[in-house]
Amino acid sequence: MSSKVCVVAAGGTGGHMFPAEALARELAGRGWRIVLATDRRGEQYAGAFPAEERLALDAATGSGPIGLAKAGLAIGRGVLQARSAFRRLDVAVAVGFGGYPSAPALLAAISQGRPTLLHEQNAVLGRTNRILAPYVKGLASSFPVLDRVPASLTSRVHLVGNPVRPDIRALYERPYTVPTVSGPIRVLITGGSQGARILSEVAPRALAALPQFVRTRLVVQQQSRPETLEAARTIYRDAGIQAEVAPFFTDMAARLSSVHLVIGRAGASTCSELAVAALPSVLIPLKIAMDDHQRFNARGLVEAGGALMILEDDATVETLTAGLAPVLSDPARLSAMSAGSRSVALPDAAARLADMVEAAADGTATRR
Repeated sequence: MSSKVCVVAAGGTGGHMFPAEALARELAGRGWRIVLATDRRGEQYAGAFPAEERLALDAATGSGPIGLAKAGLAIGRGVLQARSAFRRLDVAVAVGFGGYPSAPALLAAISQGRPTLLHEQNAVLGRTNRILAPYVKGLASSFPVLDRVPASLTSRVHLVGNPVRPDIRALYERPYTVPTVSGPIRVLITGGSQGARILSEVAPRALAALPQFVRTRLVVQQQSRPETLEAARTIYRDAGIQAEVAPFFTDMAARLSSVHLVIGRAGASTCSELAVAALPSVLIPLKIAMDDHQRFNARGLVEAGGALMILEDDATVETLTAGLAPVLSDPARLSAMSAGSRSVALPDAAARLADMVEAAADGTATRR
């Protein structure tokens, strides 16, 4: 069993923190000591993070000459903080998960000659990882195709997948069950709690417009913005649809285990979880996502037949209803979509990434 120290550096969003936590749990199970490096914003996602120490490093982003200068100074302070901590902890390897808060820790490790890796959650290499990629030992990819990687670095890219939480990983073992002829059709709508008008407002109206023989069998669970909760409930009630509408669901694995179809955005974690859970989906990529990465995230599921993709500009009540009707009324199609999703799953991503971390740490480094 190892007693080496791994620094896990992740930005202040769930998309960065959740796969970082999955890796941390895998490494901790192998005897590694885990240190989390993030900023103050990232700490809100780290309540259960299995780290023996947390480094809240200075970091910032900005625009314009003044904003960029301030961001540079903040990151510089964070690098100095990290260098001191890394010497004290005798860090064996540092892994970055993207986002500007991960930059100080990675820059500190690189400057000290410590082994470093990057994990990219999305199908497009993010801005921070793009800057750091030439200086690290390896780049772990969540998707078979990773865009925006310089040609000189393609040999360093290794497909590992996007680590998911253990309760989501457990869903890979359970079979997908299609709706019975007259039984309930269970639909989960995610992503509507973060200001997504299309999911909060358009999705209920689209489901309400489905043919009666489908609509009356629907059992809907929907995340929705607080200000649209009552409107969504009213739409479902008037359409005779059984629905639970709430701002946020904390028991996502339990909900994914029993639904037949998911409607949502195409964040990296969402796409990975849908594949592992073998769930059919209708995905509406976030139009303003950096480098349009959500559209590329959905690509593998769509090409495998596991998902339908409707671009945000095309997502109307009519187009969503037209996409949903033939899927929800056809158990055989739902079954085929489930198989398509499963075919692109990488359920052991956390173990694959941990293997990559251990291989990097076994290399020699000159530390300064």
